[in-house]
Formats: sequence, C-alpha cells, structure tokens
Amino acid sequence: MKNIKWVAAAILIIAMSCSSSKITSSWKAQNITPAKFNKILVLGLIHEKDRQMQEKLEQHLVGDLRDIGYTAISAMQEYGPKAFENMDEKAALQKIKNSGVDAVITIVLLDKTKERRYVPGRSYAVSNFWSYYRARYSRIYEPGYFVTDTKYFWESNFYEMNNQTVLYSAQTKSFSPESAETLGHEYGMLVVKDLVKQKVLQQLSVKEE
Repeated sequence: MKNIKWVAAAILIIAMSCSSSKITSSWKAQNITPAKFNKILVLGLIHEKDRQMQEKLEQHLVGDLRDIGYTAISAMQEYGPKAFENMDEKAALQKIKNSGVDAVITIVLLDKTKERRYVPGRSYAVSNFWSYYRARYSRIYEPGYFVTDTKYFWESNFYEMNNQTVLYSAQTKSFSPESAETLGHEYGMLVVKDLVKQKVLQQLSVKEE
C-alpha cells in the first residue's frame, strides 16, 4: 500500500512539473478576508478566432470554483459569445445583476506569440576524430525539422460587483499547451488555487473523488 502511495505521489509531482502554464505574478487588495459570494461569473475576453479556447477556459474555471463550494457560471453559456457587445455600462451591469451575480472573474488574453525553432535529427557524442568525422558527415545529409512554439500571456482580475472593486489580479504564461482542453484544465486549477492561497476565496467544500 505504501509503495502504491509513493508511486501515485511521484506521478502527481511529474504531472505538475510538466504543466504548460504558470502564474508569473499575482496581487490582492489589502485588508480583505475570504468571502462567500452568491454567484461568480467567469468572463473570457478573447478574440473570436480563439472561441473554442475561451469556452474551455471558462468551463474549467467554473468547474474549479464549484469544486471548492462556490456557485459559478460561464458568460459564454449564460449569455452567448457576444455577451455585452454594443451595450453601455448601465445595461451590461444590469444584465449581470439580473443573473444574481455578485462577483466576476475575467480571463484576458494579453498577448500571443509564435516562435519557430530547429530540432536536430540526431545528436552525437563520440570520442575520437574519425567517428566524429563520419557522424558529422552523415549529419549534413540528415535533415532535422522545425517546430512552432506558441506562448500565451494571460491576466485574470477578480471583481466584487457591489462596488465594482478589483480584489485580485494574476498574470499567467502558457507555453505550447497540448490542446484547449489541457490549457483550460491547467489555468482553472492555477487561478483557483491562488485565489484560496491569497485568501480572496475560501475552501467551502472538498471535491469528491
């Protein structure tokens, strides 16, 4: 049984170390204590060409908030992909209020960059001249390949809606996530864990496995 537990722990550590996302900085307002909000709205501000990514990010963050005991909804599911387009401030705030929302957390894609890099076909470690010569000679005619890495830079702000006050802000970097599903899963867990750590939210319940 102990061996099984050690293996499970090792797998968890490896999985966490392989995460494509990490929080680079976070901030919270002074003199606040963990609060129980009635309903939290998760709102993605992402270009429509990345709509699938927005959907996954919102869904996973909603799920992670629910896992710690909060009622949360996705703006995309609640209002559609163009939630507050062409609305003025008064109309948008009334729309949120009518949904019973008293807190909003945003997911904003600040920047997206792509970088092309070369991956060698093979690497060689040889000790004598002739072996090195032959290896490198053949290497000249052995093509490698290029891959494109994508970096995403995110920001999430948490607002208490009675006074529209920002209580928390986090900046996150994601490096070539496997999929929108993976990105959403990692991002939601990171942000919710930090919200609890920073004492903006409290752990109201524990997710049942």
